[in-house]
Amino acid sequence: MSLKSSASPNYSRRKAIDVMMRSLVFVATGLAIVPLVLIIGYVIVIGGGALNWEFFTDIYQPPMQVSMPNPGPVDPNDPFANLDLGSLVGGEPGTGQEGANDEKGADILEAPARGGVFHGIVGTLLITTVALIIATPIGIMAGIFLSEFPDNSVATTVRFASDVLSGAPSIIVGVTAYILIVNAKGADGQPLGFAGIAGSIALTFLMVPTITRTTEEVLKLVPEATREAALAMGATTWYSTFTVVVPTALSGIVTGVMLAFDRGAGETAPLIMTVLGSNVLMTNLFEPMAALPLITYRYTESPFPSENTLAWGSAFVLMMLVLLVNILVRIATRNRLRMR
Repeated sequence: MSLKSSASPNYSRRKAIDVMMRSLVFVATGLAIVPLVLIIGYVIVIGGGALNWEFFTDIYQPPMQVSMPNPGPVDPNDPFANLDLGSLVGGEPGTGQEGANDEKGADILEAPARGGVFHGIVGTLLITTVALIIATPIGIMAGIFLSEFPDNSVATTVRFASDVLSGAPSIIVGVTAYILIVNAKGADGQPLGFAGIAGSIALTFLMVPTITRTTEEVLKLVPEATREAALAMGATTWYSTFTVVVPTALSGIVTGVMLAFDRGAGETAPLIMTVLGSNVLMTNLFEPMAALPLITYRYTESPFPSENTLAWGSAFVLMMLVLLVNILVRIATRNRLRMR
């Protein structure tokens, strides 16, 4: 029996297994992408329809009701058929006229959405930017420490604490920030209250672990020869770290910072417990402020369809904001590295 004939069955079996495993990989990849595509597509389709010039330039406007022709008897199977909306449409509760008809026999219904989320866009950028300014130096310095001095008890403790904090539910961070910041007594004996800066501090606790662990892992990828070359030129350890190692890994560090921005910009629970929200444009970080995640959360619970539409629009803007920031930072970082 020739060598070719004896190896042929084994080759056919291995080729079949290879094709099968490749197929499973493609199927698994598709299953992992499908939910992401569905979420993004649904938000674009539903939220994109709410976008107009007023949406980006105006602030909250109360829902407006209009009179529409009476469609006939109410469906008895409608769970909201007997919902009392008298106080919302001008009727008096208990009179039998709450939200029923006007003098011409028309039902009072809600008009299309009006107003916008400009106050939420400004609030999100302010709160998240301040949190990023606080978290970035802390996270980068901690990551450098973990990378350059990995074998000591302090580094082990910091690494463990960072891992635990990165996996902590955001609502726990929000409740902790509420107790330690919002509910804390000031010099006058009064609670400090809800404020944008409290939300920034709460988001800082969520951003620092992401920046720390990303910086550590990226710095570990820098070749040891790069460090040795800097030391051979007479540079001290700290000087070579900040002038050679960190610039070499700059792209990865910036990516970690943007990942932290993404998580902070989309968090809702910490903001509910610290920022509270606002229907007006506020730029004072020591007062309650609006934010896109809060607007999405509040308007989703609203009984008014127009505000539900604004919620989907807010979700769309938030998603596009995170995507745009990532693209711009990657482009800027790539150009900077090319110039080096």
